[in-house]
Amino acid sequence: MASEEGPISGIIGTSPQMQEVYRITRKVAASTATVLLTGETGTGKELIARALHELSPRATGPFVRVNCGALSESLLESELFGHIKGAFTSAFETRTGRFEAAHGGTIFLDEIGDLSLSGQAKLLRVLEEKVVVRVGGSLPIAIDTRVIAATNQDLAAMVSARRFREDLYFRLNVVTVEMPPLRERVDDIVLLAEHFLHDFAARARRKPPSLTPAAMKRLRQHHWPGNVRELRNLMERLAYLSAGDVIDVDELAFIISPRKEDLTAISMDMTLAEATRHFQIEYIRKHIGAADGNMTDAAKQLGVHRSNLYRKMHQLEMPVGDEDEEQDRDRDEWTWAGLAPTWPSREEGHSGCMSGFAGPWTNRSTSRDDPQQKWQAGGDGSPAQVTFSVPFFSRHERQDRQV
Repeated sequence: MASEEGPISGIIGTSPQMQEVYRITRKVAASTATVLLTGETGTGKELIARALHELSPRATGPFVRVNCGALSESLLESELFGHIKGAFTSAFETRTGRFEAAHGGTIFLDEIGDLSLSGQAKLLRVLEEKVVVRVGGSLPIAIDTRVIAATNQDLAAMVSARRFREDLYFRLNVVTVEMPPLRERVDDIVLLAEHFLHDFAARARRKPPSLTPAAMKRLRQHHWPGNVRELRNLMERLAYLSAGDVIDVDELAFIISPRKEDLTAISMDMTLAEATRHFQIEYIRKHIGAADGNMTDAAKQLGVHRSNLYRKMHQLEMPVGDEDEEQDRDRDEWTWAGLAPTWPSREEGHSGCMSGFAGPWTNRSTSRDDPQQKWQAGGDGSPAQVTFSVPFFSRHERQDRQV
């Protein structure tokens, strides 16, 4: 008798999410109930379908997989139910359908959400009557087949949108097993990675490389949009291409790029403070990268002043260029001498000008964050003062503005 606890043979994972999957699988395996497997692509739905078959009394019977998404409308009936010789132009001989082939065993209908509405109606008839009629024939053939279906789509939403038959949905949804995405199985990631590394290293006839703690951490932080399938493919690539006996985080950087990840890809083993800090760093980096390193543009997109952006980066211990920081700190202290009488011009996007006043000009604003900057001509005590919106410039840029 199979163990009632722990992983199912051939399936890797000890996380609480997978323990629940194992529990339901073992409980319904012995029955004839139809099972609907849901979850994202690459989460291992077919493995659970095979486990349901192998743990059932039908284990000695056939296990027949059908990719519903690959069945064209014209061939669907022939593939599922078979045809007799001469039923159509290319029917040179009688052919058994997939349901007949699975008699006494299990038929696995993968990607059931891709089945056309016409195909859904025909499938529903077979599930209810438990008989098939070959294309071109008239003789009903009784079938004894356990049905397991799988989808990565939201069938309930498809029913509401009238893209999936409600009666077929209820017929399939007797028992549901939801497969968790890999990003929710953080404890299983390294376990799976090491299993795949050992497997592919054996095929490559080499010693299995080991993962450094930094590499393990990086794997746990990745979002894994392709789930277990993506991790498996990555380990296969590393098993064949990595040169040494140790895989460090640098070897993952070429394959797993943090800049391309969803910002919500935060490891579940972080504290709230650590996760918040991680998100802020990645979010700021993303905006700086989108602005091609222009801190002013990045700050604008973030909705903060440039100086506040620098301050936040200091708090997060992010690298800040010394020259940029010095320019930001000194911008309010400059006196501009001999400015051209029409600068800054409205053509440059500023809301005012200094036309009619002679320099030198001194910034008398109360705050550098104030977009309405106050400039005074002729030094302290001079009545010549104007207020307008103007950006600050570095010392080098200031020289270009002097006459």
